[in-house]
Amino acid sequence: MPVRTPFNEHADGMRHLWRDPIGSLLTADDAALRYMARRELLGETAPEIDMGELPGVRQPTARQQPDGRWKYPGGNPAIRSRAAYDQLETYRQLAVLVCKFGLDRQHPAVAAAAGFLSSFQTETGDYRGIYGRQYTPNYSAAITEILIRAGYDHTAQVENTLRWLLAMRQDDGGWAIPARTLGLSLNVMLTARQTVEPDRSRPSSHLITGIVLRALAAHPRYRHSADTRRAAELLKSRFFRRDVYPDRAAPSYWLVFSYPFWWTDLLSALDSLARIGFRRGDPDIARGVAWFLGNQEPSGLWNTGRNRPKGPHSDLWVGLAICRMLNAVSA
Repeated sequence: MPVRTPFNEHADGMRHLWRDPIGSLLTADDAALRYMARRELLGETAPEIDMGELPGVRQPTARQQPDGRWKYPGGNPAIRSRAAYDQLETYRQLAVLVCKFGLDRQHPAVAAAAGFLSSFQTETGDYRGIYGRQYTPNYSAAITEILIRAGYDHTAQVENTLRWLLAMRQDDGGWAIPARTLGLSLNVMLTARQTVEPDRSRPSSHLITGIVLRALAAHPRYRHSADTRRAAELLKSRFFRRDVYPDRAAPSYWLVFSYPFWWTDLLSALDSLARIGFRRGDPDIARGVAWFLGNQEPSGLWNTGRNRPKGPHSDLWVGLAICRMLNAVSA
């Protein structure tokens, strides 16, 4: 029989699980994770903790540079510039502060990072550098998702990117890396001096579409648009299928989870689709949820040892994100 644990009304979707994941979450050596689990899965509101004082916030913010960047460790100058690497690292660090610790634009580290990232935004709204001079629909959207979650949803910085993303769709309503629609390699993207325009008649990539949808789904207004809904229908129709382009193309990548979300996987896709309004009565959503119901481990978690980024608490944060998603698609 499925587990019967004292979930509150906000955790109704977890009643279908065979094993209780909450015990593992509540005993984690991670104060932020324990707090989030108690608040979101058990409905507890006290005691409040000061996230900004936790080591997971104090240590990275101590390494933040005066201009708001974090320095990328290592890197290859033949692939991208030092500034572009720092853009990537700043996005990664900002995602942790916002997604794991719930920090927003009121925190000086978040505000400084948003300012640094804005220096890479073009007049049309996209972010350049990580792919050299080329469009980055995926990273432009990923950065924007975090800014929205940090409270920048009503700013021109966010609005300009969302409008640009909608203008950059393939004809089928999804997104792809422009160079890939022309059959070009990533090396061409990183070295070409002229902007590569996409062949919009080519099919979209579910890898890229899923990342863009995270930004649209995070925004309280854009998540309800017809364009968002069209792309969402496209994404859910491709669950467990191979991507049409070579980047992370194998169907197995649907089951490589990370938190904060990075690439498109089954967890991040279902999370976005729930925000857009899809529920488990939809056949595609039910098919995705069924994988999580059928693949719990004895600990109550999923994919132990294979979740990203590698670290002592990665499996637990992914487990919390799965519980959130299951509740959301059952709301």
